[in-house]
Amino acid sequence: MTTGKRAFLLDFDGLICDTESAAHRSWAEEYSRHGLPFPAGVWHRMLGNPNGEQLALADMAAKIGTTNMAGVAKRRASRKTQLCDQEPLRPGVKKLLEDAAAAEVVLAVVSSSGREWVQHHLTRLGVADYFLTLVTGERTRQHKPHPELYRLALHELRLPARAALAFEDSPVGSTAASAAGVDCVVVPNATSQPWTFGNAIAVLPDLTHFSAEDFAFST
Repeated sequence: MTTGKRAFLLDFDGLICDTESAAHRSWAEEYSRHGLPFPAGVWHRMLGNPNGEQLALADMAAKIGTTNMAGVAKRRASRKTQLCDQEPLRPGVKKLLEDAAAAEVVLAVVSSSGREWVQHHLTRLGVADYFLTLVTGERTRQHKPHPELYRLALHELRLPARAALAFEDSPVGSTAASAAGVDCVVVPNATSQPWTFGNAIAVLPDLTHFSAEDFAFST
């Protein structure tokens, strides 16, 4: 644990690396194989939902008239992995991490995804060592939009909510941060652009537009 006075709490999927767009593409391709469009409403319900894959599989199964979706699930998951492994850091992420480290701002990942997934990509992208802790989905009973993941991160870092700033890419994530009392900067990805983020203190096109000087901590 740390006695640091400030922390940046970063979501992973869609924020650090745009695995969300890669996942969306994998589903769109799978629906297309069956002559179907990938419904925006299904995707909206999937984002940030640990049961998102089951939602899409159930929707597709109902439309193509089968309950045997094992082959579809395996093929789609393989395609997602392939696409995600090609995704770089989103613009501005590396600079944010470097600037935070230089300013002795503690960094943590707060993600509903599993640790193995997050660790793999952070290592692949060369940024794993920037983060003091990974607060991931298997560590809590509740996932975003519930605030439990953020509360656990604050507990581990021994920091009050006012000493932290969250970075998210979706309404699910920004709702979780806000519910934990953490101010949130939203950086939408390509799949979350149409949505609104009423509980965010700022919505930026990418992290190259973020300057820590513009966001004062209240500690």
